Amino acid sequence: MARGVYIHIPFCHQICNYCDFNKVYFKNQPVDEYVESLGQEMRLTVQENPKAFEKIETIFLGGGTPTSLSPKQLERLLLLIEENIPLDHVTEYSTEANPDELTVEKLHVLKKYGINRLSLGVQSFNQELLRKLGRTHENEHVFETIRQAKLIGFENISIDLMYGLPGQTLEQWNDTLDQAFKLELPHYSAYSLIVEPKTIFYNLLNKGKLPLPGEDSEATMYDVLMERMEEQGLHQYEISNFGKENHESQHNLIYWNNEEYAGFGAGASGYIDGIRYTNHGPLKKYMDAVAANERPIHHQSTVSLKEKLEEELFLGLRETAGINKQHFFEKYGKTIHEVFDQQLKKLVSQHLIEEDEMVIRLSRQGRFVGNEVFQEFLLD
Repeated sequence: MARGVYIHIPFCHQICNYCDFNKVYFKNQPVDEYVESLGQEMRLTVQENPKAFEKIETIFLGGGTPTSLSPKQLERLLLLIEENIPLDHVTEYSTEANPDELTVEKLHVLKKYGINRLSLGVQSFNQELLRKLGRTHENEHVFETIRQAKLIGFENISIDLMYGLPGQTLEQWNDTLDQAFKLELPHYSAYSLIVEPKTIFYNLLNKGKLPLPGEDSEATMYDVLMERMEEQGLHQYEISNFGKENHESQHNLIYWNNEEYAGFGAGASGYIDGIRYTNHGPLKKYMDAVAANERPIHHQSTVSLKEKLEEELFLGLRETAGINKQHFFEKYGKTIHEVFDQQLKKLVSQHLIEEDEMVIRLSRQGRFVGNEVFQEFLLD
């Protein structure tokens, strides 16, 4: 049974240099037709398996850029969601947004249809770094958009930040955190730059034209991040996420708790009834399938027990609360040491994991090398 719904809007008015998500330039795209296709995909999927959608708790609009839609297109999308997804149990309804696209009119549309959490892609408060990233907003857009959002009644607001950027200094990172804290928000996400294939940054890196800070500098930025978030009373509940009490991202917790969710839209992924699936990415393939009254699935597979066990560790250890041993036993009928004894003993001895009677979690040291720790749990 799905607990969350993810809806993908692949349109952007500007393509960021680091982004590898499924996206296209907004101009000359069949945006209205795509929104209608989303509605049809939701209808087909819910009709096929209504029980899976009986207790949806979170909805997340991602992209691409959901706020690239006009107010009219945005309202049509939200109406289609309302018509097709049972909202009775939804407690968190989120959208991603660009600070320079989230107009007052769009904020009112979002509020009207029950969206109660905003996640703004800010990334940096340094204008030079923003230009390197391919971002188009100015710092003033961030402060004004959040001011307007609060006036309209949005309280649960988060911003994304990035560190380890080309040419970024520790002084610039500290200044970005200074500016971010002035906003007095209940939630912040902060990610190190990962240079992905098929991005502008990847091409620059291969040509030797992307001056990254280096691992030591990046680790220092992460250390500063954790210390300063703690000073602000923001609890680190996941490797890259910090929030005040009761402001954790409930939608993302569904992913990290290895629970099921539905994905709608071109290139979206979902995980329902033990089956993981990915939709067609190209708009035409996606929309043609939906027009033929077919679910637009490009690939699907049943998740094996081995994969479930691996993912339980990969995902659960991202949370600072760690993995509850009793919950693991109830879920899989085996103790965590029956499955991962050798790996756990090794990582505890290296001080990368902490263990007590109830929980296994990453140590503070382990958070710096999380991906290396997770790889230890790949089963033969």
